[in-house]
Amino acid sequence: MTEPIKDHDLEKIEIRCRAAKPGPWISYVEGRDHTSGSSFIKTHTTTGGRGDDIELTGVTPQDQDFIAHARQDIPALLEEVRRLRYELSNQKT
Repeated sequence: MTEPIKDHDLEKIEIRCRAAKPGPWISYVEGRDHTSGSSFIKTHTTTGGRGDDIELTGVTPQDQDFIAHARQDIPALLEEVRRLRYELSNQKT
C-alpha cells in the first residue's frame, strides 16, 4: 500500500492546477470528433473565451482524453480528498 498523500503535497498539486490555463479543456481527436486538421486540446481563457489549442504528437486518443480531462478531474479529486479528510477528522472527536 502506498503512503497517504500529505497536505503539503496536495497543496503542490493545487498550485500546479491553478497555474494551468482554466478549464474546461476539451479533447478533439481527428477522425473521431472532426474530419480535418489535427488532434488537439481546446483550452479557455480566464475571461471564458477560447484559449490556445494544445497540439500533441505521439500520443494515443486515450492519452489525449486523459490529459484534457485532468484539468477538470484533478481539482474535483482534490476537493473530494479534502472533504473526506474533514469528515474523518470530525469522526475522531
